[in-house]
Formats: sequence, structure tokens, C-alpha cells
Amino acid sequence: MKTKDILIGLFGLLLVAGLAFVWLSPGGLARAPDVSVKTIDGRDIRLADLRGRPVLVTFWATSCPGCIKEMPHLITLYQALHPRGLELIGIAMSYDPPNHVMQMAKSRRIPYPVALDIDGAAARAFGDVRLTPSSFLIAPDGRVVHQKIGEMDMQKLRRLIEGMLPPGGGRTAWRSP
Repeated sequence: MKTKDILIGLFGLLLVAGLAFVWLSPGGLARAPDVSVKTIDGRDIRLADLRGRPVLVTFWATSCPGCIKEMPHLITLYQALHPRGLELIGIAMSYDPPNHVMQMAKSRRIPYPVALDIDGAAARAFGDVRLTPSSFLIAPDGRVVHQKIGEMDMQKLRRLIEGMLPPGGGRTAWRSP
């Protein structure tokens, strides 16, 4: 009888610990905020409209050396994986003058959408982003599955994204990590 009580207690403890881990695990269950941003070319992008595909949101600034260093890698990533379904959105911080953002996007030939966060609403929605670069990888089901302050490990990021993309090159049969 005593062994049975110990096993039941241990099972209960493991169950509670497992539920606590799932509930509190960073980047595992958090839903991406439903923000809308306006791109420098005048388009409105609503994150909720991008469900069904992986989305990388990166907050950056024209004065951020790490952001500038990361741009060529993001461009390469976008060019390689956008045809398979990846969406990437660069969001310039509210303190960045729009003309500086537009000039940098043009001079760096950034192919992915670049948005202005004039009032800081997008940064607040993502947990009050203040440091750049800050990036959030959103799974096709809308969960934030990875976030990083500072420069990203591009190989790790690419593996995470490829795990969410359909094999082959089509845009169907999405998988969540």
C-alpha cells in the first residue's frame, strides 16, 4: 500500500511539473501579437493574415551595427526560403527617422517588407522591444517559437524555419515545429 501511494504521489508531481514546464516554457506556447504595420512602400501587413506560414519578425535600427551586419544574411535567407513560404518583416524602431530607413532599405536592396513603427505599437506588442536587433520566429500556427535579442545564429534559424516548411518547394502541408 505504501509503494502504491508513493507511485501515485510521484506521478502527480511529474504531471504537475510537466504542465508547469509546458505553461512556462519560453517561446513554446506564446501567441504572436496581432499587429498591423505599414511598410515603407505603403502596404499594410497584418500578422494574423500571414498564419499558415513561418514568419520572421526582426526589429532593427539604422544606427545598430549588429542589425546592419545581419542584413545580408537575412536577405540570403529570404531569397532562399521565401519561395517555399517564409515571410520576413523588418520593423524599424520608432526613433529611426523614416527617410533614414527608406534610404537604407534602398541602398542595401532589402527584398523583404520593411515597416515603420512610428508610434512604437509593434515594439510594445512584442513585449516592449527596446534592444536591436530583436527577432521573433512565428510558426505557421501563430506561436512564437524562437526569439533572440542580438545577432541570430543563421544556421540554427534556417534549420528551424526549414522544419516548418513543406518539403520540396510548394506552399502546402504546413508543419509546426
